[in-house]
Parts: sequence; structure tokens; C-alpha cells
Amino acid sequence: METQITDLFGLQIYTDKGMFVGEVEDVVIDVDSKKMEGLVVGKVNDQLFELKNYKGLKIPYRIISAIDDIVLIRHLPGAFSGSGSGEE
Repeated sequence: METQITDLFGLQIYTDKGMFVGEVEDVVIDVDSKKMEGLVVGKVNDQLFELKNYKGLKIPYRIISAIDDIVLIRHLPGAFSGSGSGEE
């Protein structure tokens, strides 16, 4: 199935453990290889990340599990901090 890149903007991003990460703000593409490298996250869940001098968050393509009405990424233990992580 093919999707237009513009259809990805604004989609909510969740981990496969059900944690809200943020929304797709932009898409990073390697023009030479014609492949998507990752997604740039906006409206980042500040309960999961302690970002000082926030410059942006990029989700690498390799951890994206599915894209449809939402973007689903693999949960990476230790990647998320804060009280909203569900990790103990």
C-alpha cells in the first residue's frame, strides 16, 4: 500500500506498549536511496522525555512497526524517562 508523505503529518505516535510519544511533524528522506530515514516528532509527550534546549526528536525508520491511523513504534526499554513511562 502506498501513502503520500503529507498524509503522515499530524499522525499520533505511540509505542507498542500504548504510550503516547508525540505527533509526526516532518519526514526525513534519503533522496539518493529514495528511502524514508525517520520521522521528526512534534508535540512531544513531556512526561516521557526530559528535554532541555529541545532541538527535536527523530524516530528512526527501523523502529517503526506500523503506519495507518497512528504510527506504532517498538518500545525501547530505557529510552523513555519520566513518570509516564510505565517502567518501574
